[in-house]
Amino acid sequence: MPLDRRHFLLQSGSAAAVVTLFGQGCAVPSTAGSNGDALGFTGVPVSLRDTVVVPPEYEWQLLYPWGTPTGIAGQMPAFAPDGANSAADQAVQAGMHHDGMHFFALDARGERGLLVMNHEYTDEQLLHTDGVKVWTADKVRKSLHAMGVSVIEVRRTSTGWQQVQPSPFARRIHGNTPMRIAGPAAGTPLMRTAANPAGDQVFGTFANCAMGVTPWGTYLTCEENFHGYFGGPKDAAKDVTEAQRRYGTVPGTQWVEYWRFDERFDLSRHPNEPHRFGWVVEIDPFEPSAAPIKRTALGRKRQESATCTTSKDGRVVVYMGDDARFEYIYKFVSREKVRPGTDTAARAANRHLLDDGTLYVARYDAGGRGRWLELAHGRNGVDAASGFANQAEVLIHARLAGDIVGGTKMDRPEWIAVHPHSGEVYVTLTNNSQRGDAGKPAPDAANPRANNLFGGILRWREDGGDAASTGFAWDHFALAGDPAQAGSGARYPAADADMFGSPDGLHFDSGGLLWIQTDMSGQVIGKPAYASLGNNQMLCADPATGRIKRFLTGPNGSEITGCVVTPDRRTLFVNIQHPGEARDDGNATPNSAWPDGTTPGSARPRSATLAIRRRDGGIVGT
Repeated sequence: MPLDRRHFLLQSGSAAAVVTLFGQGCAVPSTAGSNGDALGFTGVPVSLRDTVVVPPEYEWQLLYPWGTPTGIAGQMPAFAPDGANSAADQAVQAGMHHDGMHFFALDARGERGLLVMNHEYTDEQLLHTDGVKVWTADKVRKSLHAMGVSVIEVRRTSTGWQQVQPSPFARRIHGNTPMRIAGPAAGTPLMRTAANPAGDQVFGTFANCAMGVTPWGTYLTCEENFHGYFGGPKDAAKDVTEAQRRYGTVPGTQWVEYWRFDERFDLSRHPNEPHRFGWVVEIDPFEPSAAPIKRTALGRKRQESATCTTSKDGRVVVYMGDDARFEYIYKFVSREKVRPGTDTAARAANRHLLDDGTLYVARYDAGGRGRWLELAHGRNGVDAASGFANQAEVLIHARLAGDIVGGTKMDRPEWIAVHPHSGEVYVTLTNNSQRGDAGKPAPDAANPRANNLFGGILRWREDGGDAASTGFAWDHFALAGDPAQAGSGARYPAADADMFGSPDGLHFDSGGLLWIQTDMSGQVIGKPAYASLGNNQMLCADPATGRIKRFLTGPNGSEITGCVVTPDRRTLFVNIQHPGEARDDGNATPNSAWPDGTTPGSARPRSATLAIRRRDGGIVGT
């Protein structure tokens, strides 16, 4: 979600040169036959057209728009174009605002699989027939059901990809789904509520943004902007704690009026309830009856990603961003090793792996070196004297622990991707218009631009090529923006790289091509200083050469997010989020009717998943 939306709702309801530390051989070059003609597609120009544009060698197919039945047997209500679907309907339909996504193959060729995707937030004006001039308990339930995660089955046919309906795997996980809390914070005092005195169970996940996939084949969904759904009477704000301020859970600043109709969202009555959100949630997509599990050992924050890899000795490593201005990048390293495999036995054997390990925060030093700083009670100044009674409190208030140990305050760290060959780690830093403002952190080596409107992509290589290392070397892969604008500070790794702004989604395919997706605010698209960048877009980069080429442009107001390539690299699944969002508060008249209408106002715009293929059946990205 664009940060401008968050800022608005919380109020109402000289660039450094690019450092090149790794040299020409930092990424594994394409090998003959692996990527084919990497980036050989016809690049598309920037666009302000209200449609999806892909290279002429490609075609796209609409697969799973908001309101589509998920495919649960006997529960497949059709989408009501006027918003008349009930809360019960929405609980078994595609949620709103598709985001992070993964394809889990069900056969050896990858022609059948489970597509698992997040639904980040809601546009209440579109969700309900009469908007939200009047809130009701039913509207709160429907809104909660429109977020979370979808699990759908898809298969490739001679005419393209189709959703399998019904499917024994089909499932919707949402803001009222029962789930477990596990790890060091489970059952501790700050996790206990009147409804759950044991502090080990919770209803729901929402604000689901980016994601990850474990080596054993489970899906990790990330709870990002959970804070905006908690509220309460404004006069209760005088009693809030420093931790509540830091996490944004302050009465009177809520985005929606949940608290008036569902008391667990009332901060004045249930101050511990928000401690149960902001986690990485593990879901087994192959077991529809298995309860999702919130993994507290990974720390609580506005969770943006949970990108997994393994260390040299076989432990799982999870990289995470915290998508807010001046927040941190984290890493978790498990204590135990991964049992190889993705079958039922392997998933069972690795069931508790994310509950025991070490959490770190990143410090990016000048000169291109960095350190991982441990967030452990009793170390690095994180102790009772600094306000942490135990490790559970360190994890629940990970941001505050990051302050104490001296993590680097970043320009909105979002998606993280690991190069499948070199092990280099890439992170998108979307933007930060407050960098260098009075009273705010000044530019630094890792975040070199004041009033950073366009963001960029930073990368690092762990010492010894080991993801469990505590030291690394880093540089900037790209500083985004329009190089033609005076003072923009935009720098790209190749002279012929296509320009972009506000990078967000990030995904490496198995061939080592990097897919980059953008999320410029609906309030700035097409306006100075963003006019030359057009609508949000997706690009493909070859880190071996530094080339970056524009592959797709989206409809008006949309964010391009969620990206996964099938194992055979013949299909690219992409999400189009919130088409028509002209303003980030959702209150303006939509400027798109995509995909069902031809002109704004002719249909409610709907987030949707696309399946994109080369017309000749070749490898995507070539």
